[in-house]
Amino acid sequence: MNDPLYKTALVTGASSGIGRAIARRLVKEGLQVYALGRDAAALDALATECGATPIAADLKDTSALADLFSRIEIDVVVNNAGLLPALAKFHDGSTADIDSMIDVNLRAPLRLSHMALAGMMPRRRGHLFFVGSSAGRFPHPNTAVYGATKAAISLFCDSLRCDLLGSGIRVTEIAPGRVQTSLYRTALGEQGANEKLYDGYRSIQPEHVAELITTALSLPDYVDVSRMEVFPTDQAPGGSQIVAAR
Repeated sequence: MNDPLYKTALVTGASSGIGRAIARRLVKEGLQVYALGRDAAALDALATECGATPIAADLKDTSALADLFSRIEIDVVVNNAGLLPALAKFHDGSTADIDSMIDVNLRAPLRLSHMALAGMMPRRRGHLFFVGSSAGRFPHPNTAVYGATKAAISLFCDSLRCDLLGSGIRVTEIAPGRVQTSLYRTALGEQGANEKLYDGYRSIQPEHVAELITTALSLPDYVDVSRMEVFPTDQAPGGSQIVAAR
């Protein structure tokens, strides 16, 4: 990717998994990458490894990033950070978990996009990415709030493209199925996630999602890849559940 229009990128959730892979790949492609996450030590290690600029911050409060957007022309924003505190039926979950998922999965991407567009619109260039989920496209048990936040992001992307018509700014949603990351390890624990989700399965790797990001960026600026749904060949969305009448 050698597009002089795009020189800088902000990647959220860059401490590990998909975000870390995207940050590394964009640096390799020649962009100045600002890598945001909550794990300062992991971000420092990433900075040493590839030269990304670390920003240790909690996306429950996005106000700290206003200074970054006021000082730096950010050409690419990858809204990747996601939170799934626990797998539980909605009525068994906590209100704190509901608020956290709304803050990180939905409110933060919208606010960051609003900040980014303040500079992108006058420059008439930019690319906003949103890492969604198959949970936002198809129902999954025990993830009602997580799925709702991802579904909201998906519709937001569709509506945002309408608002940005003619601006030269692109909007891409990536909605992957099972990716081998730490997301479900937060909800299930290391051993539980491996046994339930990864052992015996061939999962998408974070580097595959990073490859999709660079592919979308490398296309001519008048080509907008609106949505990419990507699944392992061993996974298919859909299905139904039937329970016996009582």
